[in-house]
Amino acid sequence: MPSDAVLYQAAALCLTRPDDDLRARLPLLREAAPQLREFADHAALTPAAELAAHYARVFDSRHSLYLSRWRTDEVPDATHDPDGTDDPDGTDGTDGTDGTDGPSLTRYAARYRAHGLEFAGAEPPDFLPAVLELAARTGETGLLTDHRAGLERLRARLTAFGTPYASVLDAVCAALPVGPTDPVGPLRPLSEEGPPAPRRSPGARE
Repeated sequence: MPSDAVLYQAAALCLTRPDDDLRARLPLLREAAPQLREFADHAALTPAAELAAHYARVFDSRHSLYLSRWRTDEVPDATHDPDGTDDPDGTDGTDGTDGTDGPSLTRYAARYRAHGLEFAGAEPPDFLPAVLELAARTGETGLLTDHRAGLERLRARLTAFGTPYASVLDAVCAALPVGPTDPVGPLRPLSEEGPPAPRRSPGARE
């Protein structure tokens, strides 16, 4: 497996809800993806319940891992609209849907099918760990580069939040291929950024 593919697969594991499977794989993950050693070392030294609680605090209530819920011009952050007034219709998806089902997820599912895969995870196909797994298995990085600006803002937001998960986004963003049409733009101040909230775990089957 090419080095970037190993990184994407390892990052997908790091960004899913921590469980016994993650803990069992940490030594291998640490050796296979040196870019993720900071997180792997943190996860290895942190009690399971504490690590799970930290994941919930970071992703269940603050920073969304669902790509279709990111507005193209804003950071994936659930604290942007504490009063529910910024987006009264709940239309946080980039295509004007709510990011939970229907048309907003169609293009994600289509990318899996294009590679002979049928998405079968408990999470929807826009879940970042699932998209990373797709990239690892097929070399398909289009969904990641399409959301490069959002990934960069998520990385910046996690860094500001002070979570070890920021180092995982550092590695993912550094590995993304650069193309002439990548939607990379200047990042706005963190105080101006924000979208919505989450769910859990990847999976695609052939």
